[in-house]
Amino acid sequence: QVQLVESGGGLVQAGGSLRLSCADSGRTDSSYTMGWFRQAPGKEREFVATTTWASGSIYYTHYAESMKGRFTISRDGGYTVSLQMNSLQPEDTAVYYCTARRSGGTWADGSDYPYWGHGTEVTVSS
Repeated sequence: QVQLVESGGGLVQAGGSLRLSCADSGRTDSSYTMGWFRQAPGKEREFVATTTWASGSIYYTHYAESMKGRFTISRDGGYTVSLQMNSLQPEDTAVYYCTARRSGGTWADGSDYPYWGHGTEVTVSS
């Protein structure tokens, strides 16, 4: 059973960096798509980035256009996904959710993900 456990959120000043990690403690299936969404106060949930299985231990990475260049997603050992966030800005303040699903489908559509972590808060001060 997929059990997503997130860590790494916190408070950071604008221009700073944070690294989020999420582990599937159930080690369900290393071919699952795993990634991140976020929801800022008063706003709708939005796609951040995700990883999709290619073959063996190789994964493709996919980003929301606005995250490219500042955020880097990586898959570690098949059951952990990390998000390195650099040059953070106050508008990046949100609760960040780890997600997982079987491969296939629309990876940027949150409704396609049945598994969600509890979320980790990221606050960027100006």
